[in-house]
Amino acid sequence: MKDLLGKAILDFQTNNNPENVITETTISEADEMQIEYMFRSYNDMPKLEKEALKLAKGEILDVGCGAGSHALYLKENGFDVLPIDISENAIKACKLRGLENAEVIDVLDIKNQKFDTILLLMNGTGIFGKLNKVAQYLNHLKELLNDGGQILIDSSDLIYMFDEDEDGGKWIPMHADYYGELVFNLSYKGENEDPFDWLYLDYNTLQNACFANNLICELILEGENFDYLARITK
Repeated sequence: MKDLLGKAILDFQTNNNPENVITETTISEADEMQIEYMFRSYNDMPKLEKEALKLAKGEILDVGCGAGSHALYLKENGFDVLPIDISENAIKACKLRGLENAEVIDVLDIKNQKFDTILLLMNGTGIFGKLNKVAQYLNHLKELLNDGGQILIDSSDLIYMFDEDEDGGKWIPMHADYYGELVFNLSYKGENEDPFDWLYLDYNTLQNACFANNLICELILEGENFDYLARITK
C-alpha cells in the first residue's frame, strides 16, 4: 500500500497543501472525501460514534484510529487509550496531535495484551476485508478482551444501495460472495492507491458470526443511513 490516505491526513495536520481524497468502489462512482472530516471534534461526530465513546471504559484499544480523533477525545477525558493503525503517516499525525503512544501495527499482530474496550469505528467491520475473514478477526479480538470487556463496532447494511423489483426483491450484482464485500480504489494528488478489500456487514450477519464464535452481540443504536453500533462481549 502507498498509504495515500495517511499521506492526506499528515498533509492536513502539517498544513502541507492538503487536498481531498477521491474514493471509488465496486458499487459506487468516484466521490470526494473531505479530509478535514478525519479531524472532527466530538460535537461534529455522528451519534453512533458519540454513543460508542460514551460507552468506552477502562483500558481502551482504538483500532484503525486514522487521525486519532476518537482517541484524542478519550485521552482528554482521562482514559488510557492505545491508538493503532497500519498507516505510518496517520500515526505520525496522531503523535503530532498529542497521542504520543500511537503505534503502527495491525491488530492481528497484537499479542499478550488485554483491554476493557476495543473500538472499531468509521465502519469498523471494514478491516475484516472479506466475509470469510470475520471469524478470524472476531476470535483474535476476543483474545484481547479482559473479563467483562467489550468490542464496540459500527457498520452499515448496503442493501439500500441496490435496485428493488416490483415484488420488493433486490437486484444484487454478483461481484462478490456477499453484497457488502467491496473493492476500494483511492487516489490523492493524482496518485492511485493499490485497490483494497473493505467489508460492510449488516447487523444480522454480524450477530450470526458472533454466535458461531461464542460471542454475544447486541444492537446498541441504529443511525439514519442503514448504519448501526453494536456491542460484542464474551
